[in-house]
Amino acid sequence: MAKPIRIMPCLDMQNGRVVKGVHFVNIKDAGDPAACARAYCEAGADELALLDITATIEKRKTMCDVVRAVAAVTTVPFTVGGGIADVAGAAAVLEAGADRISTSSAAFRNPSVISEMVREFGPDRVTVAIDVDQNKKMPSGYEVYIDGGRTPTGADAVEWGKQVYDFGVKVILPTSKAGDGARTGYDLPLIRALSKNTGAEIVASGGAGELSHFLDAVNAGATILLAASVFHFNLISIPDLKAYLKKNGVALMP
Repeated sequence: MAKPIRIMPCLDMQNGRVVKGVHFVNIKDAGDPAACARAYCEAGADELALLDITATIEKRKTMCDVVRAVAAVTTVPFTVGGGIADVAGAAAVLEAGADRISTSSAAFRNPSVISEMVREFGPDRVTVAIDVDQNKKMPSGYEVYIDGGRTPTGADAVEWGKQVYDFGVKVILPTSKAGDGARTGYDLPLIRALSKNTGAEIVASGGAGELSHFLDAVNAGATILLAASVFHFNLISIPDLKAYLKKNGVALMP
């Protein structure tokens, strides 16, 4: 039986504050992480993501004090990413209260770290995030980017997704640079390609701007609907989104 669709607000964090950018730049402050997390849990979020967006660039580990503060007020499964480069870093974040970790640049640079994390913590606690941009020279039309979307790798995004799935990862979180924060809709061909070519659950990320975008992502094969700016800036409420999806026949978390 298909998994119910889950709504996942994302707290992109920089310097201990929630922020939101457009195309991974032009960052604006959006509040205190723990206060945001508490509000989202009360509003009916099914999951939460906390991404320390500059940890990799600044060559530092995830801020575990912020993870602890958010975990203390969070009542739903909680994924943390950014700066998690090895098993020890993942363990520290999980011990601070995260339910799952997400790894991206480090996983690409050293793929064996994925299987090490899956072996150490179990497949349900490891998500791999893949930042991509369109590139017609790639077989799938998408190239993997690392370092917070700054560095092109020359690798095909769908091929990388297949490798990630083969390591035992059950959740893949692709974000299209073109869609990030633009509110023009998720990158549906990317979601479709990863859903079709892997057995992983696909998180729709980057580009939600109106209710219909979320339904489009479900129809493309996403089972987790991640968004940031539309929730942070009160453009769409979680109860309204759930009512809309339900009305359109989408099975949600009870």
